[in-house]
Amino acid sequence: MIITLGIYYVMPWLRWDRGPELPDQAVLVDLANRRFFFFWIEIWPHEFYFVAGLLIMAGLGLFLFTSALGRVWCGYTCPQTVWTDLFILVERWIEGDRNARLRLHRQKKMDMRKMRLRLTKWVVWFLIALATGGAWVFYFTDAPTLAVDLVTGQAHPVAYTTMLILTATTFVFGGFAREQICIYACPWPRIQAAMMDEDTLTIGYREWRGEPRGKHRKGDGAENLGDCIDCMACVNVCPMGIDIRDGQQMACITCGLCIDACDDIMEKIGKPRGLVDYLALSDEPRERAGQKPRSVWAHVFRPRVILYTTLWSLVGVGLVFALFIRPEIEMTVAPVRNPTFVTLADGSIRNTYDVRLLNKHGEQRPFRITLTGPNDLRVQLEGTPYEAVDVPSSSTHLQRVYVIAPPSSDAAESERTEFRFWVEDLTNGDRAYNDTIFNGRTQ
Repeated sequence: MIITLGIYYVMPWLRWDRGPELPDQAVLVDLANRRFFFFWIEIWPHEFYFVAGLLIMAGLGLFLFTSALGRVWCGYTCPQTVWTDLFILVERWIEGDRNARLRLHRQKKMDMRKMRLRLTKWVVWFLIALATGGAWVFYFTDAPTLAVDLVTGQAHPVAYTTMLILTATTFVFGGFAREQICIYACPWPRIQAAMMDEDTLTIGYREWRGEPRGKHRKGDGAENLGDCIDCMACVNVCPMGIDIRDGQQMACITCGLCIDACDDIMEKIGKPRGLVDYLALSDEPRERAGQKPRSVWAHVFRPRVILYTTLWSLVGVGLVFALFIRPEIEMTVAPVRNPTFVTLADGSIRNTYDVRLLNKHGEQRPFRITLTGPNDLRVQLEGTPYEAVDVPSSSTHLQRVYVIAPPSSDAAESERTEFRFWVEDLTNGDRAYNDTIFNGRTQ
């Protein structure tokens, strides 16, 4: 809980120096400028394949961990589980342990004590929910600036609306709905069965050891009883309210609370731990026969898990490779079609192109535009007598470019002539190119 909540609440406040002209927030989804910053990585709109790759990795990772260890995502890192655990922790601090909370809940009379405890709990819940909604909007703009604007009432209405919606949903889902979201609203319990098999390590009850149950450990027939004393500890601590002794159930989120509760009871009555434990169904016949179960690694490293791991790794390696080979400058060329060409006073043929230059650097750079192809073609930039143009930092620049062919040249007389635009960063020599067509008068 500390790790997951710490990442969520603290991440927007981390700083990362990108230069004077770029935001210094380490993680920022800059919708206004259509960019995503993640520490030293900057993702542009046309590079959305990076985001798609991360989503694919997240899906494959969910398949991987579920096939190997069951619903560990649901039990340990799902936001619904994490915030529910936090709300229950606050409830325990304010209202007491489980028995005290049950007595307070069953108390029909709303006296001052009950009202004070309930209001205190709800106020703390509301503050947590408000911080949750606030932390979310901090990811989309500069966190310190937005925090001041929120307090002074100068923030955009969208920020307040988003915070209100997330505050309400967190308050209701974490404080009141709780496990009902997992059972009825979340689709993953219905899908997880396709990811799991009899070799998946998940939480189970060693029925061969615990049955028949019985509370009395003395007297006639006590030696025939199993280790389970039917204390209901595993049921009482389960956030989903299920009895793990009834076997695997859709509602189980693999949080392991029943394991801890049962182990405590086993230690108190002098029995071995592990009556409720992480185990695979395929090991039950071996344990019934008195044999040792297979090792954890034997369950984890099996064909299905290896396949998911391979696919996950391939996508990750591909994203890293694409990240390191992507250029720092890019260009796109769009020929102006209306008109296709213009005949100048001296008989020369001129084509017009809209060249969009992208500068991913943190400072302004001079870009020179040239071409390769027929030697008689020449470039002219609109608005400047030079072949170079200054492109602002971390932005695109639309430059109109004219390509002119002399009257008697092959390009002027041909219907279509292929050539290549080049753009060069005069600061460090990086280059990019784009192939296009020159239209002559004979078309």
